[in-house]
Amino acid sequence: MFAGRRDLRRQQKTDEDLVVEALAGSAAAFEGLLRRYQRPVLSLVTRMVRDPALAEDLAQDAFIRAFRNLGSFDSSRKFKSWLFKIAHNRTIDHLRRRQPREVPLEQTSASGEEMWEVLEAPEEESPHRRAESRELASEVDRALSQLRPSYREVLLLRFQQGLAYHEIAEVTGLPMSSVKVQLHRGRKQLAKLLEAAGLSAPEAFAPKPSPSKAQ
Repeated sequence: MFAGRRDLRRQQKTDEDLVVEALAGSAAAFEGLLRRYQRPVLSLVTRMVRDPALAEDLAQDAFIRAFRNLGSFDSSRKFKSWLFKIAHNRTIDHLRRRQPREVPLEQTSASGEEMWEVLEAPEEESPHRRAESRELASEVDRALSQLRPSYREVLLLRFQQGLAYHEIAEVTGLPMSSVKVQLHRGRKQLAKLLEAAGLSAPEAFAPKPSPSKAQ
């Protein structure tokens, strides 16, 4: 079964392949990009604005802008970073114009299920251990919601979306040094919030000794 999944991944078209086809007029290719990144973009924006309905509108607008500006995409860059930058800019523009409407955290992530691949227990682990992982995921999600938006975003881009430091800098417009500092401070605050809840930060989110030594 797992070998079949690996074969399927190898057969999947790359983002760059889909961009080339979309520029050639293939609506199906852009729909493929939409399916690939709809959930990650929506998840990021939702956690930035803490309003699911608003996040859906902002994410949809980001995809429309990406489609309209696809011709300006630099193929030497990663499409993922380019798309997240559009979503970031659209969301920041909105937040600067007016404060987002506060909603209960439960509306943004009812069960913490999306805290996800970073924390997901392996299949061979017991149901009890997997339940503990899901509970921890929910608490991490709750703690993330209490961080300042800039810390929350860089943590999500790094650990949920798997972006490298230079890609986070590209998305947010921050200098590389600021990205490392915000990641360090965000990890530290997240660890404190989890400690107050009687939990330890997962390894991925654990504070590092010094941001200057982060790789």
